[in-house]
Amino acid sequence: MALRQVTARSISSLSSVTSSRSRTTGIIRSFSSGLDREKSAENYDQVLDKFAQIRACAVLRTATSDACPKAMQAAIDGGFKIVEFTLTTPDCLQHLSDFRAKYDGDVLVGCGTILTTEDAENAVDAGSEFIITPVMLPDVIEWCKERNIVCVPGCQTPTELVNAYRHGAPLQKLFPGVAGGPMWVKAVSSALPFLSINPTSGVDLDNAGDFLKMGAASVGLVAPLFDPAAIANGDFDTVAANAAKVMANVREAGPYIRK
Repeated sequence: MALRQVTARSISSLSSVTSSRSRTTGIIRSFSSGLDREKSAENYDQVLDKFAQIRACAVLRTATSDACPKAMQAAIDGGFKIVEFTLTTPDCLQHLSDFRAKYDGDVLVGCGTILTTEDAENAVDAGSEFIITPVMLPDVIEWCKERNIVCVPGCQTPTELVNAYRHGAPLQKLFPGVAGGPMWVKAVSSALPFLSINPTSGVDLDNAGDFLKMGAASVGLVAPLFDPAAIANGDFDTVAANAAKVMANVREAGPYIRK
């Protein structure tokens, strides 16, 4: 009983700190620090609002540069409004820049597989509106936080998710996939309600909506959306059909209430 009471007080205390921190952060962000590549507080909130509204991101990595824009265009044609180009794709930043110019204000364009602050700088210079890392990198998270740039770091455990949050990540990417899938997300988000979890690996066309209904803030779609065999064969209609199917499932879950 005593342990439960202490745990309840700890969660309540952390939630209060979270609420206070959110209000304070909003105040701090309203003043420009004059840092290079700094975004406005309004821009920061617009990015998070888009994630909360759309709740699904198309995450693309292709073996060839030629396939990249065709595959991403198919995902957008199928209904995706948030897209991520990964640095493992040849000519990633050029493709990112092209799509940002083409869809600015309509489709949210970000960059993934960011491993250093230099990677983040290059991505932002190319037009990236958010930053994704495959693992929990405090220096990258803090670099982004100081500049009002949304960073979604990769995390594998509840401890990493909480540490990412404490370093300033407003969304926390669950990567790689975990046993239990949606139920794992439900258990962790119930115990740690201040988190906003973004599962990526393990999310497919059929279970994306289940992850969202079980407490995930948003999801990322990789190979199930961008079927490697279809891309290798130049069958981008399949990618568009996959996109339409998963986005229909995602829309059933409704918008996310930001924390």
